[in-house]
Amino acid sequence: MSKKLRQLMDRIAQPNEAAALAASAHLDQLTKPPGSLGKLENLAIRLAGITGTAKPEFNRKTVMVMAADHGVCEEGVSAFPAEVTQQMLYNMLSGGAAINVLARHAGADVKVVDVGVNAEVTHPDLVDRKVRMGTSNMAKGPAMLRTEAEQAILAGAEAVAEAFEAGERLFVTGELGIGNTTASAAVVCALTGLEPEVIVGRGTGVDAAGLARKIAVVCRALDVNQPDGNDALDVLAKVGGLEIAALTGVILGAAAHRCPVVLDGFISSAAALAARALAPASTAYMLASHASDERGHAAVLRQLQLEPMLHLDMRLGEGTGGALSLHLIDAACRIMREMSTFADAGVSDGQGAAQR
Repeated sequence: MSKKLRQLMDRIAQPNEAAALAASAHLDQLTKPPGSLGKLENLAIRLAGITGTAKPEFNRKTVMVMAADHGVCEEGVSAFPAEVTQQMLYNMLSGGAAINVLARHAGADVKVVDVGVNAEVTHPDLVDRKVRMGTSNMAKGPAMLRTEAEQAILAGAEAVAEAFEAGERLFVTGELGIGNTTASAAVVCALTGLEPEVIVGRGTGVDAAGLARKIAVVCRALDVNQPDGNDALDVLAKVGGLEIAALTGVILGAAAHRCPVVLDGFISSAAALAARALAPASTAYMLASHASDERGHAAVLRQLQLEPMLHLDMRLGEGTGGALSLHLIDAACRIMREMSTFADAGVSDGQGAAQR
């Protein structure tokens, strides 16, 4: 492991307990029964601990879309051909993808980073951090070199650092890459010991035969490569993807800057497992946006001990579930900043005394 990656991991501190306690105390003074806003209150307390301020505000939010291709597509694991990655990349850069629509609605920016698209892509809004032209076929050997996996992690972290310098304070994980649910499933199985039959899902919508083929490919990749579940870099290099490694870096980078990082779906959560393995303290900065319809996602969230905000049966990826959850995050922050206390409003508290 390079000194640069080690330094990134070492920068991740525990959340600010004093700020979290201050937020909890403030919530109990608001004009409502204690705890009556349920999970919204828990969210507000977590955001306070992450940011170190009892009443955080996120005027600048970014969906970090990491894009890359996968050699395992040779095995027929997707309902779409590999060239769709490049086509959808241009669609996203032109503002026409689902994530663009939902991010605009939530007041968030979308930053698209090429870490491994198997084509020469040029666009003024594209961030070029290409490590290589897609991964190799993990069903036949390692997806990439260990040094390449680390380079992709650092690319994700550096993208966050640049956005932070520009004023962004909340990050959503997004991804683009045909074949990435297959690689993500292999990463999850390697890091957790869960069986492919439990984790592998339909991804882009493969039929029953396609699902069986996908499970077999993941089993073969794990057997051929024998990734070390105690070494996240080894797992990412052997059966991961460049965008999954980059998302691992996004998560580590956000945590190092004391910023919340909103996990999207299955692929993002696979990256979160890798981030946790590298830096356990990073989990305190992760917020689960939604429960994906992809079969293995619920199991991964249980592993991470995260509860999703939304259940919408989504499985698109791109960061779409994360973008939708930004409305709840904004709501929690507004409650903290704008709702009156009993004393402010002259309302009797739960003890029967008027606060004036």
